[in-house]
Amino acid sequence: MTLAYEQYAELRDFLYKEARFADESRYSEWEALVDDDMFYWIPRGEGDFDSAKHLSISADNRSRIRTRIAQLNTGERYAQVPRSPMRRLISNIEIEIYEGTEDPEYKVLSNFVLYELRAQSTKNIEIWPGRVEHGIRRKGGQLKMFLKKVMLINGNEALPSIGFLI
Repeated sequence: MTLAYEQYAELRDFLYKEARFADESRYSEWEALVDDDMFYWIPRGEGDFDSAKHLSISADNRSRIRTRIAQLNTGERYAQVPRSPMRRLISNIEIEIYEGTEDPEYKVLSNFVLYELRAQSTKNIEIWPGRVEHGIRRKGGQLKMFLKKVMLINGNEALPSIGFLI
């Protein structure tokens, strides 16, 4: 199945919106982009790992995401008081259609660099580069994420805490 330009543009714009909501700490709006079976995963390093068998930086199911967002929305998650100003660049967007699904589901790959100002601690800028795999489907006429896998270039190294959605 070939992807039409309109589909590509819609999926690309979804990535931009998802990044903007995360960068601006608009967590309730970010959560509205999430499907019921969402899995948010940051493996240690790059590769095709089994999250149940290998150590992860983060591996959150839908329930854990809901809890994390509720904590962030209180304004009392101390790792984010005050919140970190962030901006990310997204590039090299590639889209594949998952085979064997009744309704189209998309594997959307992209590279990113996220700049975070540690406003609550060091006042330094942290740079988070990597690759993201989004799983996206249409549900109720809207695009929804069911997977966000963030593969950090430095994921095998000692990392500062990640108190936000990357």
